[in-house]
Amino acid sequence: MAQCVQSVQELIPDSFVPCVAALCSDEAERLTRLNHLSFAELLKPFSRLTSEVHMRDPNNQLHIIKNLKIAVSNIITQPPQPGAIRKLLNDVVSGSQPAEGLVANVITAGDYDLNISATTPWFESYRETFLQSMPASDHEFLNHYLACMLVASSSEAEPVEQFSKLSQEQHRIQHNSDYSYPKWFIPNTLKYYVLLHDVSAGDEQRAESIYEEMKQKYGTQGCYLLKINSRTSNRASDEQIPDPWSQYLQKNSIQNQESYEDGPCTITSNKNSDSNLLSLDGLDNEVKVDGLPNNFRAHPLQLDSSSDASNSIDGPDHVKSASSLHETKKANTGIIHGACLTLTDHDRIRQFIQEFTFRGLLPHIEKTIRQLNDQLISRKGLSRSLFSATKKWFSGSKVPEKSINELKNTSGLLYPPEAPELQIRKMADLCFLVQHYELAYSCYHTAKKDFLNDQAMLYAAGALEMAAVSAFLQPGAPRPYPAHYMDTAIQTYRDICKNMVLAERCVLLSAEILKSQSKYSEAAALLIRLTSEDSDLRSALLLEQAAHCFINMKSPMVRKYAFHMILAGHRFSKAGQKKHALRCYCQAMQVYKGKGWSLAEDHINFTIGRQSYTLRQLDNAVSAFRHILINESKQSAAQQGAFLREYLYVYKNVSQLSPDGPLPQLPLPYINSSATRVFFGHDRRPADGEKQAATHVSLDQEYDSDSSQQWRELEEQVVAVVHRGVVPSNFHPTQYCLNSYSDNSRFPLAVVEEPITVEVAFRNPLKVPLLLTDLSLLWKFQPKDISGKDNEEVKELVTDEPEMIGTEVISEFLINSEESKVARLKLFPHHIGELHILGVVYNLGTIQGCMTVDGIGSLPGCHTGKLSLSMSVRGRQDLEIQGPRLNNTKEEKTSIKYGPDRRLDPIITEEMPLLEVFFIHFPTGLLCGEIRKAYVEFVNVSKSPLTGLKVVSKHPEFFTFGGNTAVLTPLSPSASENCSAYKTVVTDSTAVCTALVSSASSVDFGIGIGSQPEVIPVPLPDTVLLPGASVQLPMWLRGPDEEGVHEINFLFYYESVKKQPKIRHRILRHTAVICTSRSLNVRATVCRSNSLEDEEGRGGNMLVFVDVENTNTSEAGVKEFHIVQVSSSSKHWKFQKSVNLSENKDAKLASREKGKFCFKAIRCKEKEVATQSSEKYTFADIIFGNEQIVSSASPCADFFYRSLSSELKKPQAQPSVHTEKQSVEDAVRLIQRCSEVDLNIVVLWKAYVVEDSKQLILEGQHHVILRTIGKEAFSCPQKQEPPEMELLKFFRPENTTVPLRPSVEQLSNLIKTSLHYPESFNHPFHQKSLCLVPVTLLLSNCSKADVDVIVDLRHKTTSPEALEIHGSFTWLGQTQYKLQLKSQEIHSLQLKACFVHTGVYNLGTPRVFAKLSDQVTVFETSQQNSMPALIIINNV
Repeated sequence: MAQCVQSVQELIPDSFVPCVAALCSDEAERLTRLNHLSFAELLKPFSRLTSEVHMRDPNNQLHIIKNLKIAVSNIITQPPQPGAIRKLLNDVVSGSQPAEGLVANVITAGDYDLNISATTPWFESYRETFLQSMPASDHEFLNHYLACMLVASSSEAEPVEQFSKLSQEQHRIQHNSDYSYPKWFIPNTLKYYVLLHDVSAGDEQRAESIYEEMKQKYGTQGCYLLKINSRTSNRASDEQIPDPWSQYLQKNSIQNQESYEDGPCTITSNKNSDSNLLSLDGLDNEVKVDGLPNNFRAHPLQLDSSSDASNSIDGPDHVKSASSLHETKKANTGIIHGACLTLTDHDRIRQFIQEFTFRGLLPHIEKTIRQLNDQLISRKGLSRSLFSATKKWFSGSKVPEKSINELKNTSGLLYPPEAPELQIRKMADLCFLVQHYELAYSCYHTAKKDFLNDQAMLYAAGALEMAAVSAFLQPGAPRPYPAHYMDTAIQTYRDICKNMVLAERCVLLSAEILKSQSKYSEAAALLIRLTSEDSDLRSALLLEQAAHCFINMKSPMVRKYAFHMILAGHRFSKAGQKKHALRCYCQAMQVYKGKGWSLAEDHINFTIGRQSYTLRQLDNAVSAFRHILINESKQSAAQQGAFLREYLYVYKNVSQLSPDGPLPQLPLPYINSSATRVFFGHDRRPADGEKQAATHVSLDQEYDSDSSQQWRELEEQVVAVVHRGVVPSNFHPTQYCLNSYSDNSRFPLAVVEEPITVEVAFRNPLKVPLLLTDLSLLWKFQPKDISGKDNEEVKELVTDEPEMIGTEVISEFLINSEESKVARLKLFPHHIGELHILGVVYNLGTIQGCMTVDGIGSLPGCHTGKLSLSMSVRGRQDLEIQGPRLNNTKEEKTSIKYGPDRRLDPIITEEMPLLEVFFIHFPTGLLCGEIRKAYVEFVNVSKSPLTGLKVVSKHPEFFTFGGNTAVLTPLSPSASENCSAYKTVVTDSTAVCTALVSSASSVDFGIGIGSQPEVIPVPLPDTVLLPGASVQLPMWLRGPDEEGVHEINFLFYYESVKKQPKIRHRILRHTAVICTSRSLNVRATVCRSNSLEDEEGRGGNMLVFVDVENTNTSEAGVKEFHIVQVSSSSKHWKFQKSVNLSENKDAKLASREKGKFCFKAIRCKEKEVATQSSEKYTFADIIFGNEQIVSSASPCADFFYRSLSSELKKPQAQPSVHTEKQSVEDAVRLIQRCSEVDLNIVVLWKAYVVEDSKQLILEGQHHVILRTIGKEAFSCPQKQEPPEMELLKFFRPENTTVPLRPSVEQLSNLIKTSLHYPESFNHPFHQKSLCLVPVTLLLSNCSKADVDVIVDLRHKTTSPEALEIHGSFTWLGQTQYKLQLKSQEIHSLQLKACFVHTGVYNLGTPRVFAKLSDQVTVFETSQQNSMPALIIINNV
């Protein structure tokens, strides 16, 4: 239990005090009413004696009474209604609230720190009022009247006669059977005569004479002259006199005030007028008294089902109680009590009470105790049998005897007033009232036995209760507190007698006693036992006290405290005590908060919200409901719906209070601020027929770090080209879409008149859908003049300045239960300046109709049953994005610091050109190497002209806009028979198999020395695109050589004609997706021709072998491929003719077929090479059809150069460098160069495709780049075989340097050898046995250095196998020659071969060794790859 102001030793004596009645004449009442007080009220502040009192007990021992208090009350003959008592108690509790600004105790229990009010004044007020308003009942006498003051005024005509009348009235009320109320202690009640004298108005002498007369008649002990009203009330303003009455009057009776306002009210014997004055002491009887005073017709505090509002616990009076009390207080504060009394009068009244108690009341009590004691002793002296006979004689009017079982079921026996058992009880009560607890205990104990013997359960319970209290209060505590007495009493009252009022009194006293002994656990159990459905207020108060018991234990039980606080709060709420309910829930919340008890937290918050709302504490209500909604709720959907509707309803009321105030922050839906994306620019246009808009950037694209890096590199590349190869230091890549991955440390730049789209990520955590209406962005804007000065007008709201910033409003946005959904909101800036996007503003509502959940009806204001927007509130949520964590400096690493994120603060800049690009007839599927012509349309959709248009791509070999010169670019393809994309010329069919030569410079095709082939200027007419203008350009595409899906990125770069300080350039992105399928695979090799001289007599013929395989598996409907032309392109070589033996002019390849071609290549003329720039290529076309494709024109040459440049970009295999002599390396390099050749082949083809029963002709080209003699080259990149797994070696290999040697192939190409001899030779062997044949050996130096050559004619081996191969012939003459060949010199040696008989011989046996003249090492040139030189020797 909470701490109390009074200790239990003070509380109990104050609760049971001698009761004195007061009966006043009308005139006497008028005198006291001048002070706005009745007579009883006038005495109330002075009713405690200031000094100790002595009296003698029956054994003549002196007994001291300390702090005695008496209770004087007006006689009221009509018991008040139970509803009135209930209302009084309710008002007392609601009127007592915790003081404002009261510092609560902080209790630390475990890991809880709780703020708890240590005292509960409302409980103390309730207990005091409850005990004082206990009904007077027949089984106990503690609150029966012991005496009666008869009060008359000295100003009356016949005061003494008035006293007689009052005396008769009192006698009539006590002894007439019409009056069952009030109760009197003993038949001869002490009458005390009081003469009131008004000092300011009355005649003092007359008063004194009347008083003398009274003393003669009633004795000095029985009367008193009380002088009051020493000053007139109009002097009240002069001096301030304390008002000791207000605290009693406000606390005790609500209806006192009403009676004052009616004017002075007279108390007479009339029952009606008596019942008007509902003062405290009259508010006791909750039973209708019948013939049998203890038979309750109805339970006093039960919940009446009748319509009588005053009797119903939850009747309207509870709701009004707080306000009515408030009004009463207001009324009371205006009234000054005791306005006619001086401090001397106060002392006189105090003196009067002393005199009355000393002279009148205590002697009367002492005498009565003696009388009762004598009766008791005489009774004890009787024998048991005699006593039982006496008992029967005494109890003549007793109810007929009943069986024990029956007795137990009722409240037991009922004794007549004069029954001897009741005399013991009377004596015990008297002793208790005058604090003689030992004697009281023994009497109660005796009475208890008698009552139990008689099965008089109500009487027994009363005796047990008071025996327990007396035992506790005995000085020196001779015996322990008999708690079991109390338990029995409570059980009896509650279960047998069904009297909850008495049971409650027991519990209140016993709990207080147990608390004083620190037995908190027992006290709590006792308090909880008496909570029941019949009284919510009582249950609430007892549960709250039980909770305080749990928290005050040695080891506090925090969760039990919280649980019982919740129960108490619930009962307070039912009892209409909203403030107390709210307080209980708030105190319990401290325990449940943040401990994961989410459902409990929800319940508490919901209740706090409701109670706060009822008490008009709207901010508290809003925050409580907010808590329910924003935590991850585990509630059911219906419950969440109810919470949400309550919240909206409360919020609506809050916002109506201050309609012009700032918009409230709404808790729903959640916004993931960091996922906010901002997009600058217009939405992409959809594809329109054959027109397809550039993909550019949009919010629908997922972020991909690889691709964004690629775009960044492309932009850097083009910017570097524009700025002469250097990226400027202030360059930042253009960002059209800002998200959590982009760099948001700078203020983004937006262009005026171009929309800004903000994508806000909402999440609905509830299981009920949320409907947002009128959703738009909230922003502020600082416009700037064109001159650049700031105008400090800050616009907060949308409605203010739509001409500055247009705002898009989404009228309805539905987020389903537990759904995450993004909303895209647009702003249209119409003015330059600084824009700050602050957040979103919307109406929050739900679409469900209201329903009752958990027995909690929906609050008023909800429309039920409609599936429309039931209710919505306007509010806002801010978008606050935390920037990235900083981690650069040491300070940033050691502390937690975040950088700025400025994606929501764009700077609006001046107009810029805006380009849109459309692709017309753009294919989605191509064959590998297929050439297709499409068109690109460039449109300037802004109001400013654009220039400097360039396109950059990682795959420049995929597309071309044609050459730099109009001559090279075919305008329309109508000249060709099949609408070919190529530039074609019809040829004469006779000129077959010989090459048609043309030449072109790579500079014409944008591939110059040191240029960036990836950056291609777009050939705009006049290089400027005016506002609103559009231009269409042809664009040739070539399918990539590898099959599969290719994503090809184009980045278009352009600038404004008028230079802008903030935005230098703009970009537009496009990603083309092309699916390629297999077509042809071309492989080629080149080798030296054995014939040394060409037509001009110069060395350097080569044979080129080309294999073409149709690898298409007819997946694209391809029937067959025709090889229409093979062209060569080189700086030094050109095709001369085709040496195909077959006359098959049309080279057709069906699926999986392979064709072989052989071409002769010769060196270009020396003068051609010399006079032309090093970038000039010679093209030679060999045609297999009747139409020449000019391979040196667009688009053939474009794609050739593009593929050549991309090939050149690939890293070349460099020879490994060792730290040997540099000269060796040079030698090797020279030798390698001999075997190098730069010959490129372009194979042009047509494919016949059947599609939708129509035949189409596709065309394309493949490139093969030949670098090395004898090494096979391919048109498409070869797949690398993965290396086989090797065992792991765990030792370090010795570092052996491999001697640098050129490979066999390279060496064989250093010196070219050729034998000239007759194919057959006739010789008459019968005439001459030796046959001599002259043979010329030609040696040709292929390198550009001097070479020393050794020719050795000796046969290498003499094994039989070798003889078989060579046949047996010998060279005659010198067997070894040493020569030196100058650069590219040809030298002939005349040799003689000698044969002895006929046969076929191989003359290719000479071994040739060569070394560079300045080198030491000799390398053998192997001739294994040359043809066998066969000669036939015939005999004639």
